Amino acid sequence: MASSVYAVLILLLTISGITNVAQQQHPQPKSIGLGSSLSPTKQPGSWNSSLGAFQFGFYKQDAGFKVGIWLLTFPDITIVWTAYRDDPPVSSNAALTLTKDGKLILRTEEGHDKVVAAGKSEPASSASMLDSGNFVLYNNRSDIIWSSFKIPTDTILGNQSLLAGNELFSRISETSSSTGRFRLNMQRDGNLVLYPINTIDDYTEAYWASDSQRERQLHLYLSNTGNLVLLDDSMGIIKDLYESPSNNSSIIRRLTIGHNGILRLFSHYPVPKGAYNTSVDWNVPDDLCEVKTFCGLNSYCTLYDDQPMCRCLPGTDFLDPNQTSSGCERKFVDERCKGINISAEYNMTSMEKMTWDDYYYFKASITKEECKESCLEDCECDVALYEESVDDKPSYCTKQKLPLKSAKRDLKNSSSSIAYFKTGIRNITTSSNNTNSAMPQDRNRSKKAIILILVITIGLVTCSCAFLTFSGVFIFKYQVLKYEWLLENGSLGLAYESNLRSFSYNELKKATNRFKEELGKGSFGAVYKGTLYKGEKLVAVKKLEKMVTEGEREFRAEMHVIGRTHHKNLVRLIGYCAEDSKRLLVYEYMSNGSLADILFRGPERSLGWDERVRIASDVAKGILYLHDECEAPIIHCDIKPQNILMDEFWTAKISDFGLAKLLMPDQTRTFTLVRGTRGYMAPEWYKNTPISVKADVFSYGVVLLEIVCCRRNMEIDPSKPEEIVLINWAYKCFIDRELNKLVRGQEVDRNTLENMIKIGLWCVQDEPALRPSMKSVVLMLEGITDISIPPCPTSS
Repeated sequence: MASSVYAVLILLLTISGITNVAQQQHPQPKSIGLGSSLSPTKQPGSWNSSLGAFQFGFYKQDAGFKVGIWLLTFPDITIVWTAYRDDPPVSSNAALTLTKDGKLILRTEEGHDKVVAAGKSEPASSASMLDSGNFVLYNNRSDIIWSSFKIPTDTILGNQSLLAGNELFSRISETSSSTGRFRLNMQRDGNLVLYPINTIDDYTEAYWASDSQRERQLHLYLSNTGNLVLLDDSMGIIKDLYESPSNNSSIIRRLTIGHNGILRLFSHYPVPKGAYNTSVDWNVPDDLCEVKTFCGLNSYCTLYDDQPMCRCLPGTDFLDPNQTSSGCERKFVDERCKGINISAEYNMTSMEKMTWDDYYYFKASITKEECKESCLEDCECDVALYEESVDDKPSYCTKQKLPLKSAKRDLKNSSSSIAYFKTGIRNITTSSNNTNSAMPQDRNRSKKAIILILVITIGLVTCSCAFLTFSGVFIFKYQVLKYEWLLENGSLGLAYESNLRSFSYNELKKATNRFKEELGKGSFGAVYKGTLYKGEKLVAVKKLEKMVTEGEREFRAEMHVIGRTHHKNLVRLIGYCAEDSKRLLVYEYMSNGSLADILFRGPERSLGWDERVRIASDVAKGILYLHDECEAPIIHCDIKPQNILMDEFWTAKISDFGLAKLLMPDQTRTFTLVRGTRGYMAPEWYKNTPISVKADVFSYGVVLLEIVCCRRNMEIDPSKPEEIVLINWAYKCFIDRELNKLVRGQEVDRNTLENMIKIGLWCVQDEPALRPSMKSVVLMLEGITDISIPPCPTSS
């Protein structure tokens, strides 16, 4: 008996010793309790992981501080995650606090509170900075309820995934963590793709792809041993992107999309004094010149001593000589299409070995000289590219307008291509110098003009009354001419920024096969299916009715304003036609129809719960962009499922978002059938009160309830009178705690369902002031902001 007890004691001591050794090798994460806080200038300045490699807190940027996570690398720290990356840095008086009610709050010097981290449905009881680089919040059961790994910025670390539909966005520079110009998209079709920012998810816009498209969704995973793979839902490896030669777990792995658009996999090796050295294991693409828009607009990338270099296209200069990747702008006086002799005012400058992927508006098999002359004589043409015949392919010439986004020059390329750039004879600086040199002559002319004006003035004294009458007319005409001049001269800059294409009516008539296949018809006109670039690109052509017809330049200027809006949840405007009285818009083609077609097609084919939640978020982000992130707020005025279209990857995109700007002026003041659809219109439309962005919030609330319940906002069923009006029924089910009735027994996440119903009920409040902003809606949908109990939506 004694020997058996002795044996048990020995076993327990052995296990205890093994456990102590394991705990020494892998120490427990440090717990951050409620009430803990950080300051940029006071100790502790950060919350550290157990091994000390990762720290969470304030790091210095410019003249202030940002909140984020960094790795202690040598000689400088490496930022791996940032909160509110696009907000200005905070001052040294800011504070970061894990509050008693379980939220991580950033309090600025002005006293504003920003939620950095919070659980979706329950408060946190503690937090930790883990040795993996993941900052987490725990509930009172020690379950993780918030994780920085779930919302990456430009980096994923070992044992972290980039899920389908999520993206990494590059930094704007090496010294600033704000969102930059490139993105890595783990597409829902299984393809991992690198794009410039503000582009559609289309292969024509990509500059690298994993070519791993599958019928099912994949996610990108970086193991802690450095293997970079694409996995399916069952964790099966679909594609190896990089296999690490070392499985040393003490090495920290990091995948980052750099500010220059290159995707790199790093290894960080521990060195004495607690820091880490860095090496690059893998990167794509290999050549910086392969990164579209790396050099900015109107410049091209070329290799000089095997190093990438940005240079300006002929006739342009750098916007910022100290930042050669910022792009270039014209340096000559541009007077195209103004009735001048183009051949006398412009030269053609040629460059060999040039290529680009920008869309052209003309392509034909003509000779090299014909290509050059055709661009010179065409007032719309800025550059022509002549490609010599290769194998069985004939020679051809393409023409296009500036700006060019993806030009590059490869002097080692064996292909024979030559680009012809139209450059003006009179430089902008030369024009100003000519003006200065002519000053003495101008002074003499001015003296003569003054004498003449005095003579005329004396002669007109006797008829001063008539003079005053005509002067009023003169001032009016002067203002009109001034306005037209501004439009004419300002539209060039707008066109430069928006890169919209101007189509002729005959082009669109041919593209749509004489407007043969109608996709749909709305209050603004019919939409037709068409093809461009010899059938390679599908488009939707909308023939507008009841539009402004006073002037072509006004329409063009407004088009360019709308064309500068770019967001993944807005249907992209490709171009327009403004010919005589004809007004047409050319949009990207949305292959999966409207949300209405999918949402209301019957329970046997309804969308799944996760898809509906994602679509609700997509629509909210699109409206938020229109309200808060455009140069001037755009009120859509007609948010409804019919105006929410689905692309080939089932991403929801808002259409018709710019048409409010194009309506006849009196239509914005008439009864709202012109600017909305009954059932989705806010009450203020009927009260003849001013309309604000809160009208769109009301419409979104109706659409959100329709998405949740998979039914229209009004369905007449005499046997169920309480269910006729969706808003009223949803509120009744919410108060009675019978939300399951709204989803008709479908399997849904209970907490998400309740939150979405609460958000919808807040959005459809009669009083606009009670409705949340779209920014608040997005934060509530993402679980960052708590949602209080909404009152009854109707005031009656």
